[in-house]
Amino acid sequence: MFDHVLVQVISASSPEWIFPFTGLRPAWFRKLVRVVAVHGGEEIADGRPGRQWALGLADRVLLVATYWRTNLRMRRIGPLFGVSPRAHGIEPVGRGAGGPIP
Repeated sequence: MFDHVLVQVISASSPEWIFPFTGLRPAWFRKLVRVVAVHGGEEIADGRPGRQWALGLADRVLLVATYWRTNLRMRRIGPLFGVSPRAHGIEPVGRGAGGPIP
């Protein structure tokens, strides 16, 4: 019996999700993904070996953009992307106590 089955609801492969969650038109979002890819988006930030992302780069960019735009915590956003609570134990840098950077 499955206790928790996670299904990805929001994906960058469906353009209708991009604008409501990021505020970016799909063309601008694709440009953002290209910029992130050029600047090492596929690499692990600290260069140490670790758990690899299950999401593709475009979905990761969408997840982070949604995080910054909506002011929701990762525990609320993660399940929409099929990310388990155990996988998102650390909030992105710069957001303390659940609020935007002052």
